[in-house]
Amino acid sequence: MLNFHHLRYFWIVAHEGNLTRAARKHNIAQSALSMQINALEAYLGQPLFERVGRRLVLTEAGYIALDFADAIFAKGDELQGTFGRLEAPQRKVLRVGALANLSRNFQIRFLRSALAEPGVEVIIRSGGLDELLEGLAGYALDVVLSNIFPLRDQTTRWVVHVINNQPVSLIGQPHPERNHVALEVLLRDEMLVVPAPESSIRIGFDALMNRLDIQPQIIAEVDDMAMLRLVAREHTGLAVIPAIVVKDELDSGVLVEVAQLPGLAETFFAITLPRSFPNPLLRLVLPSDLSPR
Repeated sequence: MLNFHHLRYFWIVAHEGNLTRAARKHNIAQSALSMQINALEAYLGQPLFERVGRRLVLTEAGYIALDFADAIFAKGDELQGTFGRLEAPQRKVLRVGALANLSRNFQIRFLRSALAEPGVEVIIRSGGLDELLEGLAGYALDVVLSNIFPLRDQTTRWVVHVINNQPVSLIGQPHPERNHVALEVLLRDEMLVVPAPESSIRIGFDALMNRLDIQPQIIAEVDDMAMLRLVAREHTGLAVIPAIVVKDELDSGVLVEVAQLPGLAETFFAITLPRSFPNPLLRLVLPSDLSPR
């Protein structure tokens, strides 16, 4: 098995770049450092250093080993810091999962406090809901962002925080002639770009069309909010989309909100799990006044 004492000594020397200086700084006999590094090289079957003058320079294998050593000892410090065993400030990491088609503007708004916090590293992973919830259950993620309410059972009790409700609107390029047109006429006469059939917005939109007895002229269905945003910018008709997705375009006047769709909104959730040792950085993104479901 890999001897982590050997790896630690290699790690120390690699960062110091000098055997004598490393031995003096860490109060370790120089001969002991050399023996431990030799033992690690023998175990790995690769030379980790080459001598250039008085300096020790990492070989290609040494650089690879150092990458692993950095990650291993960072994780060890993080483990001790979690249980209060280290007094020195440790690497602070918030691991976030987000649905691949979730609004980027919403994600940035949610993470703004964490991104602005000094010394905090935010790791964002995108994917499908099942994949992300598996990562949450396996402690690889601290929180999952979704616009889909996750299924729960007796064995998995997700804590679902409602972060925001965003009204869904008809949004398009500015055309003054639309300003005084009734909503039903817009829905009937305009060429529409809509979310994909499986999205919660589309389900609500189809129900609204049914109630109003309207057959809309749908020319495109898009299952990704980032792509829907781009299509809305280029399309001369109207897009069915939450305003937050195209906030920058609305602020600049490239797009305008023509009408809100009654009773239609997109709900954003932050999903966590009850834990004995929750990541304290969650307080930056989950306000204390949120009501979990």
